[in-house]
Amino acid sequence: MMAFVINYTCNSTLHWRPSQNFTFTTLPITCSFSRIRYAYNLQSFCILASVLCVLYGMFCTWIYAYMGLFLKRVFYFSLIPIWAFGFGLRWVFECIVMNVSNCFCCYQDQKSTLLCSREIFKRFGKFCVPGMYLSKSCRWELVLCLWFCCYFLLALGQVTDPTEVEALRSIKRSLIDINGNLSSWNHGDPCTSNWTGVMCSNTTLVDGWLHVQLLQLLKLNLSGTIAPEIGRLSYLEILDFMWNNISGSIPKEIGNIRTLKLLLLNGNQLTGNLPEELGHLPVLDRLQIDENNITGPIPLSFANLKNTKHFHMNNNSLGGQIPSQLSQLGSLIHLLLDNNNFTGYLPSEFSEMPSLKILQLDNNNFGGNSIPNSYANMSKLVKLSLRNCSLQGPIPDLSRIPHLSYLDLSFNQLNGSIPTNKLSENITSIYLSNNKLNGTIPSNFSGLPRLQKLSIANNSLSGNVPSTLWQDRTLNGTEQLILDMQNNQLTNISGTTNLPPNVTLLLEGNLLCKNSNTFAQFCGSESDNGMNGNSNVSCLRQACPPPYEYTVECFCAAPLIVHYRLKSPGFSDFRAYVRAFESFLTDGLNVHVNQLFIKSFEWEEGPRLRMNLKLFPEYVENTSSHAFNTSEVNRIQNLFRQWDIRDSDIFGPYELLDFILLDPYRNMFTPSSSSGISKGALAGIVLGAIACAVTLSAIVAILILRIRLRDYRTLSRQRNVSRISVKIDGVRSFDYEELALATNHFSDSNQIGQGGYGKVYKGHLPDGTVVAIKRAQEGSLQGEREFLTEIQLLSRLHHRNLVSLIGYCDEEGEQMLVYEYMPNGTLRDHLSAYSKESLSFSMRLRIALGSAKGLLYLHTEANPPIFHRDVKASNILLDSKFTAKVADFGLSRLAPVPDIEGNVPGYVSTVVKGTPGYLDPEYFLTHKLTDKSDVYSLGVVFLELVTGRPPIFHGENIIRQVNVAYQSDGISSVVDKRVASYPSDYVEKFLTLALKCCKDAPDERPKMAEVARELENLCSMLPESDTKGAEYVASDSSGTIFSSQPSSSTIKTPFISGDVSGSDLVSGDIPTIRPR
Repeated sequence: MMAFVINYTCNSTLHWRPSQNFTFTTLPITCSFSRIRYAYNLQSFCILASVLCVLYGMFCTWIYAYMGLFLKRVFYFSLIPIWAFGFGLRWVFECIVMNVSNCFCCYQDQKSTLLCSREIFKRFGKFCVPGMYLSKSCRWELVLCLWFCCYFLLALGQVTDPTEVEALRSIKRSLIDINGNLSSWNHGDPCTSNWTGVMCSNTTLVDGWLHVQLLQLLKLNLSGTIAPEIGRLSYLEILDFMWNNISGSIPKEIGNIRTLKLLLLNGNQLTGNLPEELGHLPVLDRLQIDENNITGPIPLSFANLKNTKHFHMNNNSLGGQIPSQLSQLGSLIHLLLDNNNFTGYLPSEFSEMPSLKILQLDNNNFGGNSIPNSYANMSKLVKLSLRNCSLQGPIPDLSRIPHLSYLDLSFNQLNGSIPTNKLSENITSIYLSNNKLNGTIPSNFSGLPRLQKLSIANNSLSGNVPSTLWQDRTLNGTEQLILDMQNNQLTNISGTTNLPPNVTLLLEGNLLCKNSNTFAQFCGSESDNGMNGNSNVSCLRQACPPPYEYTVECFCAAPLIVHYRLKSPGFSDFRAYVRAFESFLTDGLNVHVNQLFIKSFEWEEGPRLRMNLKLFPEYVENTSSHAFNTSEVNRIQNLFRQWDIRDSDIFGPYELLDFILLDPYRNMFTPSSSSGISKGALAGIVLGAIACAVTLSAIVAILILRIRLRDYRTLSRQRNVSRISVKIDGVRSFDYEELALATNHFSDSNQIGQGGYGKVYKGHLPDGTVVAIKRAQEGSLQGEREFLTEIQLLSRLHHRNLVSLIGYCDEEGEQMLVYEYMPNGTLRDHLSAYSKESLSFSMRLRIALGSAKGLLYLHTEANPPIFHRDVKASNILLDSKFTAKVADFGLSRLAPVPDIEGNVPGYVSTVVKGTPGYLDPEYFLTHKLTDKSDVYSLGVVFLELVTGRPPIFHGENIIRQVNVAYQSDGISSVVDKRVASYPSDYVEKFLTLALKCCKDAPDERPKMAEVARELENLCSMLPESDTKGAEYVASDSSGTIFSSQPSSSTIKTPFISGDVSGSDLVSGDIPTIRPR
């Protein structure tokens, strides 16, 4: 700044006083001294103007920095031209002065104009003209100009608090990003360069820096640990690391972020204890750490979280006594602590929580304690779930809870009679099964207008079944009422037995089923008539070009796909609440109800309800492209991800599992920050220097484009070199076009299945080979290195009972696996009630043996060994000869590998991808998977082979059903009725083996090798007449086999070789297994 003032002063005080005699010559224009003086006065004015411009630029810089308005890039591109304009103005007008001097002055000796201008520069060397002599003062002006330009360019790229920038870089270093989702964090500024998952403040801050407010790395397949430097993000409000594979402990430094409102760490592999420091977050609204491996007690400091509304700590390994001090949390509405290791007693102080709506404590061990009577005073309670908690004593009177809609006290040791006072009219589900209740069925269950399911099975209830349960209830549309009263001591039905078509009454195992055939219609099994979604399409569906789909309003549009889960719903049958849920969600999103479509939904363990949603844009006439615009996508995405949708009592807490952006939304992004600068001020700044701003912007843009283009070409060359260098023996690399032609461009007519990985298509290769092609969907794509590693692993697996990999495709953003085609589909297809042909017993036994051999190969001969983790009937495929082949195994199923000392752990600790009903119950206690976990799942498949039923059949567990039948000598009651004949003693041995596999304790289960040897013995001992198709019927109680036709075939004497280590599996006590 001093350089400008001195320079201006010099130019203002120096005047031309020629030391030589000076005369004027005859020129075309008469030269006069006054005109030369006038020219220099003009120069002084120009210098003054330039200084004022510089001062104005400095003033704007200070003001906007103080107000924290470093938020719009256009602001910098406008300030830089202001400075440049100030300096340029002086240079331009000094050129004018020079030219005027050249025109008017000359020397006595008639020097040329050029010599005259040189003389002027000798005397007044202050004219800063490019390409000519520069004075020292002018050089200083140029240096200062460049310095301030560099300062603003630096401000362009660095406006986030440097402490927070370094903290983010530390977080990235501690994470393992195999898919490169955080590559944008390698350059630029977090708040102005659109770093993935980073959003910054849009308020004016005194310190002039932007601060990170949201860090959301949802479902990016990240691993590694959370760096303790995260505590330096002192302005953070939302921390979302959900659904990754992050391990390690929760950093105690998070307790330093006093502005934190949402702490979302669920769905990872976090371990260790909960830090005490988390109880020092004064404005925390939601704490979600569920589905991890966290141990230890709940810190007492959590009682300080007065503003917290959601505690989701379910599905961990937390233990000890639940602190009664949590009752001090007056704002808490959801307390989810199920599937942990809590012991002690149920705190009676919970009844003092004024806002509590959901109390879910399933699958803990409260050591024979009772339910506090004070729980009847929870006036706001909507859901009370205490399933499988080892509770004793009577059921308290809960009729004083006015809003109660869901009650689950099943699988405890509760005794006494059921309270006779009538429950809330909002009740939808009552689960009291598997207790020690006695007495009669009270009449207070009648006339409940919203009741969907009443389960009082497996108790000691006696007396009559009151017909008022269905007579006093009016059901409309899709409403269903299920009354499960199995395995009690009921003797009669009082009143009419004419049930409405949407009422199901289950009475199997009661005295009235044994003493009379009058009620036979209620003593059988229930068929599954549930639905898996809804459809409102009422017009003729038409084909739409991808990615567009036909909407419920009968036009083609591009949808947004949302994976959504209700964590603790207050109902048992979703069908009756589909319309209400659509209205609830569309109101929260501010869209029309016809824009939302529930593609599918399914119940998970918990119980929890998972669903896939599609959101379509609103129909607009005279518009060719029906798609959401960027702002609308960002608005809907933020409503989901920032929990801006209000809570609902009946639907309970929710969570976003995935938000998928397909074309044409794939390249849309959420802005990192916004500015508080007004439009008027912004317009004034831009208009003041529009010419220079455009020029400078063009130069910067060209430079950036050239740099990025160079980097892109380098990366492309590297990727091409990498692809060319990869060659995997044993499998073929297909081009995308080859597989597109083989599947008729992936048409729906070629689709034969769909799973979590993606859709499966039937394809015909040019050589006539029929193949099955698994095409990864959005969200299932792996990193290139991870995908090729999995291909290399699969290419080494060859066994008669494993589905063989033929080839793969990894190009054009597609990842596909090509397998041999299985013409007879899955085992589940043939066990379904809709299957046209039934499998004979010998075929079922051979399928069981083939499945065991395939898994045995994965456990013992694969390198590295593989635990399947998702053995189920739909993952066992059948070829043309009904040979069983195990499918759906790969890199994610790897068994443990030796550590640095050479020790191999016997388990895998991970987030399980298993299926309810097949999953090892030991996992819920230890979060560990072993080869015995596959044995358990295979045992469930064996039970399916015998019974033909799915593992979970209308809320009942197949293991418990078979176990009860086995102990009561009623094996014939559970054998699939479609098997017309079978040797009963071999069925009994097969069931014994299956129940051994399904024992709760892993140590009591056989190894897979023992299972395979035992099945080989059973197959070798099977009577020849059975293998040839001779008809058998069930034997009597003595085990004798009756033949429906005379036969000369002799039956082999059952014999088990002494060298079979698993021969004891067909003897000994049968385990009593309680479903989890």
